[in-house]
Amino acid sequence: MLKALKPKFWDQGAGPASHRSLFNYRRLWLLVLGLMFGVSFVPLALMAGIDFSISRQAAEQETELRMSQLVSNTRRTISYFIGERVSALGFIAADNTPDELADPARLATLLELLKSSFSGFVDLGVIGADGVQLAYVGPFELAGKDYSGQEWFSATQTRGRYVSEVFQGYRGVPHLVVAVRRDLPGGTFLCVRATLDTATFNDFIGAIDLIPQGDAFIINREGVLQTPSRSHGDVLDPVNLPVPPPSTSSEVIYGLGQDGSEIVIGYAYIEGTPFVLMIVKPKTALLRAWYGTRIKLSGLLAGSVLLMVLVFIGVATVLVGRVFEADQRRATALHQAEHAGKLASIGRLAAGVAHEINNPLAIINEKAGLLLDLFTYGRECNQNPKLKGLVDSIITAVERCGAITRRLLSFARHMDVSLSEVDLPHIVHEVLGFLGKEAEYRSIAVDVMTKGEIPRFISDRGKLQQIFLNLVNNAFAAMSDGGHLTIAIRREDPDWIAVTVADDGCGIPEADLKRIFEPFFTTRKSKGGTGLGLSITYGLVQDLGGRVEVDSHVGQGTTFVIHLPLAGGKKEA
Repeated sequence: MLKALKPKFWDQGAGPASHRSLFNYRRLWLLVLGLMFGVSFVPLALMAGIDFSISRQAAEQETELRMSQLVSNTRRTISYFIGERVSALGFIAADNTPDELADPARLATLLELLKSSFSGFVDLGVIGADGVQLAYVGPFELAGKDYSGQEWFSATQTRGRYVSEVFQGYRGVPHLVVAVRRDLPGGTFLCVRATLDTATFNDFIGAIDLIPQGDAFIINREGVLQTPSRSHGDVLDPVNLPVPPPSTSSEVIYGLGQDGSEIVIGYAYIEGTPFVLMIVKPKTALLRAWYGTRIKLSGLLAGSVLLMVLVFIGVATVLVGRVFEADQRRATALHQAEHAGKLASIGRLAAGVAHEINNPLAIINEKAGLLLDLFTYGRECNQNPKLKGLVDSIITAVERCGAITRRLLSFARHMDVSLSEVDLPHIVHEVLGFLGKEAEYRSIAVDVMTKGEIPRFISDRGKLQQIFLNLVNNAFAAMSDGGHLTIAIRREDPDWIAVTVADDGCGIPEADLKRIFEPFFTTRKSKGGTGLGLSITYGLVQDLGGRVEVDSHVGQGTTFVIHLPLAGGKKEA
């Protein structure tokens, strides 16, 4: 298959030294292909790279925007959740007198009101300015407990309100505390303190809509989890991610997960609390839609590139093939002109030699005739048959030389292009006359068969001689000594004559049959073959308006069939 697809010019040689090819066709093909690839693929690659970068950047920006919006909305909700409870606690502190606040019954009523209005409240307590709890309602016995040395009490006293981190304390369960300060006349104050159930807090965080691989949780500013996390531990465990830098707005940053994959982290510091909200999602999951689109576009791009490559290879092959064919026609035309010039020179030389030989032959023939007359009518040698036989041999040799010179003159007269009435069997015998000695020396049997009456017709005698001379020479080259050559001439129909030249030589491989008429293609480079004999023969047959057929089998021989029109060939310009 690869051999069939290989262009004709790929392994083509340079041809005869006098008619070198104008180009290195393989290099020219690669150059054309490279230019087409460069002109097309460089802009395409740049556009694809720019589009890839822009679309990826747009997808990442959209992801960051959606993550930032989710973090912002969640932060506002958490701030509202905590702020609502702190405000409710502040309203209770302001709406009740110090005595009412110190009354356990009144405090129990207020706790029930808080529980019915807001979820998450566990207990309620009132602490005096000295840090001692004045009243308490809840599941524990905390009345009279001294909080003067605890951080939350100092912070509430200083800032007026306080939201604690999640801690276990002596209760042994995670919880958080909110507290507000109420100022009293005389510079004293009361603190109203409530415990919030973290379960409600956790449920609130867990209700955030996340992708399966996403995670949302709250940490304090030291990186300790305040709510459970899917991937980073339980409450009060240190998170295995770095604490993000402080910011007054929602931010989105990139990091690495536990498995080394890239993650997107959206975070926000919740104002007035020690909490940092974090939402973590794998980057691949967020960009999955973009990755799917990228795969489809990459497939489309790859298919387009493959199609372009095939088209470019085809176009480059056709273009270089046409240049190759034009160059081969040029080389063939130059060689034919050179060959015709050589033949014309040989013809002129043959004519001159024939004329020069004919003169002494005529003298020898006259002298031999005179000797024969003398031997015939003279008395001295009349009775000597040996001398008479020698003279007859001289006359026979002279006649043979005369026939050879006449044949040379006939060949020389037909070197130039001309149309005339020809006798095809005579031309075949005339050509074989030139090669008779080689056939006799190599013991090659040559049979010429004529089937039916072969009419004379108008054609170019010189081209016919050259056609059959090339075919017989090729047949002799293919055969070993003792071979057999058959030339059959027959009339196919009223308008055509067929000449079959069949030998029993080595044959032509099937892979080479399609190329035997190509210029400079030869299987006999080591024996001096130029690869132009059959190419010129094919061109000559075409000029005469005929066609050539060939059939060959390795080890069995080759058969050429020349079909010639009786109506005459192409007219010369």
